[in-house]
Amino acid sequence: MNIALGILLPFLGTTLGAACVYLIKDKLNNKIEKFLLGFASGVMIAASVWSLLLPSMDMAQKEGTISWLPAAIGFVLGVLFLLLLDKIIPHLHKDSTKEEGPHSSLSKITKLVLAVTLHNIPEGMAVGVVLAGVIASNTTVTLAGAIALSIGIAIQNFPEGAIISLLLKAEGKSKNKAFLYGVLSGIVEPIGAIITILLASLITPLLPYFLAFAAGAMIYVVIEELIPDAKSTDHSNLTVIGVTFGFVLMMILDVALG
Repeated sequence: MNIALGILLPFLGTTLGAACVYLIKDKLNNKIEKFLLGFASGVMIAASVWSLLLPSMDMAQKEGTISWLPAAIGFVLGVLFLLLLDKIIPHLHKDSTKEEGPHSSLSKITKLVLAVTLHNIPEGMAVGVVLAGVIASNTTVTLAGAIALSIGIAIQNFPEGAIISLLLKAEGKSKNKAFLYGVLSGIVEPIGAIITILLASLITPLLPYFLAFAAGAMIYVVIEELIPDAKSTDHSNLTVIGVTFGFVLMMILDVALG
């Protein structure tokens, strides 16, 4: 039951955020959006450090391996993995007219949803690998720490779900379709979590690498997508404030509950 809760919490955050399309008449205020994108970045950075990289090092040390080696290798592989996905999946970022990835005849709406889905993949992986550590039971990862990570990602998924659904409504989609697309953009998280749990639990000695891999993928998303989107116009100070709040909140959640 606790494992299922950990898997579903981030998806719930996206779903509740997408439901904002029924409550907000127009798109999000630009200043609020910048703050929320910064907030999401702060949560992901803190989660990468406290929930993924530090446990990876602790676990490696416990197994008699050089503590930083799996973390370094896994982190680099995670960045390269997202870089590969970025190159092979056609997608379009918000406020951009330049398509990324291979040329495709997909609609603009589909490409926008794929862009959000793409950066939800590492979040699902992060939740999955931490829960795999809990299932393994002989690791330094605790259930409370895993739930803290799920809560943190759910909190930062809320504004992401709101942003994508409101954007789709502004592009001409009905409220119901905008909500559905917003929800679907987050479905990759529980799917990714389950796949990662199955893979990581089968190869428990590689858990330190899996943890760092998820951290690298999340940091890639922050650097490549969230921060550039947040700083694409003025009000960059709000982005900094958002990052600070998100980072501190996730740090507190992980330390207090972990």
